[in-house]
Amino acid sequence: MAPGAIETSNGTIAATASGDVVTKGVAKTHQQQLEGQESHDIVLKSFRLLVADLCQQFNGGHPGGAIGMAAIGVALWKHAMRYAPHTPDWFNRDRFVLSNGHTCLFQYCFLHLTGYKAMTMDQLKSYHSERVDALCPGHPEIEHEGIELTTGPLGQGVANAVGLAMATKHLAATFNRPGFDVVSNHTWCMVGDACLQEGVALEAISLAGHLRLNNLTIMYDNNQITCDGSVDLTNTENVNDKMRACGWNVIDVEDGCYDILGLVNAMEAAKKSDRPTFINARTVIGIGSSAEGTADAHGAAFGKDDVANMKRANGFDPEEYFVVPQEVREFFADLPDRGAQLVKEWKSTMDDYSKQHPELASRFKERMAGKIDPRWKGMIPAREQLPSKPTATRASSGLVFNNIAKDIDSFMVGTADLSPSVHMAWPGKLDFNRPDLRPARGASGDYTGRYIHYGIREHAMCAIANGLAAFSPDTIVPVTSSFFMFYLYAAPAVRMGALQRLHCIHVATHDSIGMGEDGPTHQPVELATLYRAMPNIFYIRPADGEETAGAWTAAIQAEGTPTIISTSRHAVPQLAETSRDGVLRGAYVLRECEDAVLTLIGVGAELSHVVAVAERLRSQHDVRTRVVSFPSWRLFEAQPVAYRRDVLRRQCTQAVVVEPYAPNGWERYADAACCLTRFGHSLPSKAAYRYFGFDVDSLTQKIIGYIERLKGDELLAREFIEL
Repeated sequence: MAPGAIETSNGTIAATASGDVVTKGVAKTHQQQLEGQESHDIVLKSFRLLVADLCQQFNGGHPGGAIGMAAIGVALWKHAMRYAPHTPDWFNRDRFVLSNGHTCLFQYCFLHLTGYKAMTMDQLKSYHSERVDALCPGHPEIEHEGIELTTGPLGQGVANAVGLAMATKHLAATFNRPGFDVVSNHTWCMVGDACLQEGVALEAISLAGHLRLNNLTIMYDNNQITCDGSVDLTNTENVNDKMRACGWNVIDVEDGCYDILGLVNAMEAAKKSDRPTFINARTVIGIGSSAEGTADAHGAAFGKDDVANMKRANGFDPEEYFVVPQEVREFFADLPDRGAQLVKEWKSTMDDYSKQHPELASRFKERMAGKIDPRWKGMIPAREQLPSKPTATRASSGLVFNNIAKDIDSFMVGTADLSPSVHMAWPGKLDFNRPDLRPARGASGDYTGRYIHYGIREHAMCAIANGLAAFSPDTIVPVTSSFFMFYLYAAPAVRMGALQRLHCIHVATHDSIGMGEDGPTHQPVELATLYRAMPNIFYIRPADGEETAGAWTAAIQAEGTPTIISTSRHAVPQLAETSRDGVLRGAYVLRECEDAVLTLIGVGAELSHVVAVAERLRSQHDVRTRVVSFPSWRLFEAQPVAYRRDVLRRQCTQAVVVEPYAPNGWERYADAACCLTRFGHSLPSKAAYRYFGFDVDSLTQKIIGYIERLKGDELLAREFIEL
């Protein structure tokens, strides 16, 4: 064998001096034939015409990419990928992620052909229909059988795939033992030209190369077309050189439309690589249509006449639709049985593993079942164990969670280069890192580690976390951390996690103007509104250590809902009346006053300001005031209406909320708001609060002024006022 060559199940592929693999001409010279190779031609023709019919049926969709990628799919689903169509949730299955999700018919058609029971022909025809029970939405969605993740916006799937590959690496390093590779799956990610221009994909690609995730393969549908036209309209880089520079193995397949043998060789080589692999497959978008090779093939049906001509050219009857010849059915017919055999062999290995390593196997089975060790609840400090002196809630967050993270192995915790600031690193932590780096460059750790250094990659961090969470529900609960402002960078990925009901926890520190001298660029005055409006996410602003304990309790026990725990950089007082159980209800009465005329609503780091204002109003102005702590809208909305009415008492008091964020949305709960409608200012914490009128003196005067205005204008009580 030549130096650097890679041996695969189909023979040997020559490798370059750099280790890159080239499959040019392999299909012509290879002696060993793939099983069923004589059927490849009819399979490709049938697949492409099926896609064309499905788009033409309702005159819409994205046919071009799916048609151009057909051979890649045959190589993958028939020959390279390990999966079980009749056991789609088999734990050790290979994962497939379609990052260029608009080509969803590529995946749906292969799910149908390979025997996934839910993807019937009737369901396949639901693509772009009005059926509300359709399993074929315009982009693949995680809740449907055979779909690992909802990728949606381009590039997300690349980062998701990196998360899946990291999950495999970690679980394999933790639970595998000699002779027992109970976790050994590969992650396959399909991308298009556009995915590779998205920043989140490039962030994730860089990290994957650094981590040497050799269980990850990206298959690039290189058709050089995007919506606006040819890729070189905006992009003329050498993508192979970029991938090599990021630490990836690169394999070129010259004819990605037809060279199935070359594609299989590339995929088999990828499985044996010591690095993640990038398969650059040259294809033609919309091949065989009149729009082939053009942007017109991307996002529109080809037209009735063109589809008829495609059928004639391939020997099909133009008056017959959705045709899958029996030869094509037979080509894929063995895959359910092959998958069942893989599952059977894995279960046999698991049985022997359980006998040889009973304690480890027991814990592995609990992890597979998504059972978080219940000891975590007893690890949350009691109130008397928390600091009594003023403490930043970011520090309280670390005190609450680090003992849990240290001993409960379901959690993988990471940060975007802010370990000293976010307080998420526990003593003795082991980093998740490639073992060969130790101890070079100050790095430590291996794939068993559970603390992830993401680098300055906030967007990729949260998209990778989605992949970690999606590997299997609650097998891994990812925790990310950064400044709250930088969760604006990460917002698309956080949104995708919420949309997919993934159990992720995001720790957002430096969460108000109180973060101080870094100024308006770092003061997230508008972000709370974004995350409070986002469906299916808990946004929680705790006020002190006790409320932080409640926030972590809510986040860990959440089911199908991600959480953002929003904490302060600056020290805040520890209040005697705060309640972790109150946080679980979203809002609660901190200080009651039966004959009150005013309810003050405090949130997070500013709750102590509100308490002081209430005392001032009572002692100096004889204004009877109650105080409500309101850490989470969504948790509050989940409470019974009677509870909500009792907390706010809107029927008999005026309510004023105090929070140095945009006021949008508070009109649901309050009559007036001391909030911000401009960006922040670069000042130390206390000075910033004074400058914007959030000190006790200023707040008291604003509220007294509001009360006086109410006396002269009774209609004001029915209007939302920004003070």
